[in-house]
Amino acid sequence: MSAQRAGAKSGRGTLVIIGGHEDKEGARDILREVARLNGDRPLVIATLASHTREGYFESYQQGFADLGVGPLRELYLDERDDALQADTLDILAGAGGIFFSGGDQLRITSLLAQTPLDDRVRALYDSGGVIAGTSAGASVLCETMLVSGHSDETYRVGEVQMAPGLGLMQGVLIDQHFAERGRMGRLLGAVALNPRALGIGLDEDTAIVVRGTTFEVIGQGGVYVIDGAAVTHSNVAEAHAGDALSLHGTVLHVLSAGDQFDLHRRAPLSAQDRTREP
Repeated sequence: MSAQRAGAKSGRGTLVIIGGHEDKEGARDILREVARLNGDRPLVIATLASHTREGYFESYQQGFADLGVGPLRELYLDERDDALQADTLDILAGAGGIFFSGGDQLRITSLLAQTPLDDRVRALYDSGGVIAGTSAGASVLCETMLVSGHSDETYRVGEVQMAPGLGLMQGVLIDQHFAERGRMGRLLGAVALNPRALGIGLDEDTAIVVRGTTFEVIGQGGVYVIDGAAVTHSNVAEAHAGDALSLHGTVLHVLSAGDQFDLHRRAPLSAQDRTREP
């Protein structure tokens, strides 16, 4: 069976997928890149992953100050019905991008997925806009998102929970706060359940900028790509719940700022390949 083709799904826009706790006071490399991609058009800060809205929007107002981005607009939903209302849809009118903040990724999908507002987000991406997400807002951009699983310990069969995401990126599983919360085990467990998908772990204040089937790393930490396509043995189907994972033949790539990765070839780009990138 061939490996699943990974990459941004349709659209002419750019995805900025962030591992959480991006710098909002210093060099602000990640926010600066989002501002550059968005330009002087409005940028929508979607805080709907949070169960309370206090403080999130204000922190991004401070973080994006003086970065040349257009006016910021807040998008928050109390109920799914809010995503059907004309005044909510108008928040995205003329926007250059949308930034999903952190919190609970299930709150994003349960309120947004398959609504007219979801259609507006996709239309923005299809027209060349930037879609950014941090922490929970990063995981939700995939077709399948990691929801929960124990951190900082060996993966035990049955621990990882996954759910449908927004589907702007296919063939990958995103985990965030990666090194800081010791999430290697749970991402390996997720890849073991679906070796066709690439597992991508993002450290805090670190992001991948995805265009089509390639991405570039920006920020201060590492990005870990787990490829299970060549796995020769896995016990996830036979083991009992709670048994330790056994997985042979996985490939691990560790990337840092400036490194680029070809999601289609499932390999880092060489220095020669990078010089040919537009």
